Amino acid sequence: MRRRHLLAAIAATPLANSALAQAAWPSRPIRLVIPFGTGGTTDIIGRLVADEMSRFLGQTIVVENRPGAGATLGTGLVAQAAPDGYTLLLSTISGMAIGNTLYRDRIQWDADRDFAHVAMLLGTPYLLAVNPRFPAQTFAEYIAEAKRRPQGIELATSGVGSLPHLIALRMAAATGIQLTHIPYRGGAQAATDVIAGQVPSMIDSLTAASANMRAGSVRTLAFSSPERIPDFPDVPTFAELGLPQLNADGWAGLAAPARTPRPILERLAAAVRAAQAAPNIQRRFAETATQPGRVFLDDAQAFVRAEVAAWAGVVRASGATAD
Repeated sequence: MRRRHLLAAIAATPLANSALAQAAWPSRPIRLVIPFGTGGTTDIIGRLVADEMSRFLGQTIVVENRPGAGATLGTGLVAQAAPDGYTLLLSTISGMAIGNTLYRDRIQWDADRDFAHVAMLLGTPYLLAVNPRFPAQTFAEYIAEAKRRPQGIELATSGVGSLPHLIALRMAAATGIQLTHIPYRGGAQAATDVIAGQVPSMIDSLTAASANMRAGSVRTLAFSSPERIPDFPDVPTFAELGLPQLNADGWAGLAAPARTPRPILERLAAAVRAAQAAPNIQRRFAETATQPGRVFLDDAQAFVRAEVAAWAGVVRASGATAD
């Protein structure tokens, strides 16, 4: 009897209840917030990975798109969520490393302090692409065309404060051209308008643009990768063209609110590993020339911390504003 009462008392403690809750996790659907609109890089990959993770975890992962303010709006929602493993974030370089500096006076969260980073999901370079009917066939001709136009060239990106926006600012500063920034709430609509000829050019990720490149829907003039992309060997890099300061790799990862219990984070990391090993994910990564992420838990936390530090000075020096 004494032993029975003792066990009952232990089970009634908050610590025991927390342990039991963690052991039962997940017992209901999980929300994954994607801080960009539908159809872009993060949305496409996020939904694919979420579907595979659902199979591993035995619970549905419901995707919720919350675009705006350079990915900082959706990011902030997750920072304020309960640290119970039921609200997750598809973290991005735009929201975490760029927006963390650009929107500093407007946000209440910190990319390192307020998040437990589970894994990096992917890495991808960016590119300058134009409508096929645009007169420039090369990057040099694009610069010359911009200089011939009093207002420069219109250029679309996935939004103010995004990495494509920052690359555009640096490109304009380095070449002395004028660019009229056309921000969208995600890369998919920007690409649609460039393909339709409503906007002549854009900066997009390779993951999102690869299908359009292969279809001939856009013409790519340069990549932000340090070396040429094997799948597109005829496209030069910005570094080759004398602009090494435009080298940039985008990334997306998975994050939870800070103080999420370690056993839940470890289970999530295992689910990401299982998703990345799935044949359809590997096939999709190969089709889009996307590099899978290989950094998890403490290493992922350190990676994001280093990215914020590395990009802070770049953002400030670029002259980018949140307006």
